[in-house]
Amino acid sequence: MHNKDTREQDRTMSLLENKIALPAIVLAVAVGVGAYLFVNEGTAPEEEMTQGSTATEEQSAAATESANASIVPEAAAQSTDDAPEGSPLITPRVLGDPNAPVHMIEYSSLTCPHCASFHRETLPLIKERYIDTGQLRLEIRDFPLNEQAAVGALVARCATEERYFPLVELLFAQQQRWANSQNIVGELAQLASFAGMSQETLEACFENQELFAAIVEQRGVWANTHEVSSTPTFYINGTPVIGSQPFEDFEAVIEAELN
Repeated sequence: MHNKDTREQDRTMSLLENKIALPAIVLAVAVGVGAYLFVNEGTAPEEEMTQGSTATEEQSAAATESANASIVPEAAAQSTDDAPEGSPLITPRVLGDPNAPVHMIEYSSLTCPHCASFHRETLPLIKERYIDTGQLRLEIRDFPLNEQAAVGALVARCATEERYFPLVELLFAQQQRWANSQNIVGELAQLASFAGMSQETLEACFENQELFAAIVEQRGVWANTHEVSSTPTFYINGTPVIGSQPFEDFEAVIEAELN
């Protein structure tokens, strides 16, 4: 058991020895795609969505905001009016029967505490009641609010389709561990390895500037064309549900669509 843990640590260290700090990685990628900047938008709306939130979540949100302040530029994002509606690199990630009558879209950021709350408390109920019974399909759309979330989304999208949702759930469950870490690349690499991602895949993933750029650019498209400004934001057959609301709120919208 000890030897196995040592080998795992060696694999992670091997990956990290050739990497520089997260901000430099992200900034280098951002420069490569035309210095595409994030806006820390959605923070105020998230603070208003406090129903059902715990003190721990609020502390995590404050810590995340503080950590982000040093690396997220306070600047307006470039216009995406000329950007395509959908990047061919951003293929849909759908949980459930693709022919289910109710289509639920989730715009989420992997560093968003309210998104983690939804995945922890509400999604299991929706999955049991509607996804597993073939009545609803869930599509997750990456809407990173900062560079950490964008790199997390990059790692998740490097996973195979069958391992994408388990990895996303793991990233939300371990959000406080990696989102505020001083060694975010190392934490993400270790979590991805738990999901079965090889060192070679991880190395190629962190070098995939094209995919990272597509995630960031697509986020801008959805912000401008789909009126998304905070996370989580949901559309259920076109009906919006804003924030991590109780299961009953989702149930009412879903039942209305089914009936």
